[in-house]
Amino acid sequence: MAQVEIYTQVFCPYCDRARALLERKGVDFQEFDAPRGSQARKDAIERSGGRTTVPQIFIDGKPIGGSDDLSALERAGKLDALLAA
Repeated sequence: MAQVEIYTQVFCPYCDRARALLERKGVDFQEFDAPRGSQARKDAIERSGGRTTVPQIFIDGKPIGGSDDLSALERAGKLDALLAA
């Protein structure tokens, strides 16, 4: 199974949605608390190519985007292939 990382912050409904989708699929993921101004948030911005929102999701080190991007991959039937890699 692919390595999944997700940068989140508290009280973020998009983060909750992304986590819920990954959990429904039975995916183990590493979560980083990334509130504004934190080193984790700076890392997420750098790794994602400048995206400043949370969540930021990475599968095997590749930036996937946020919650909407993750859901779009699922709807398109492409998420399972990425997770199986």
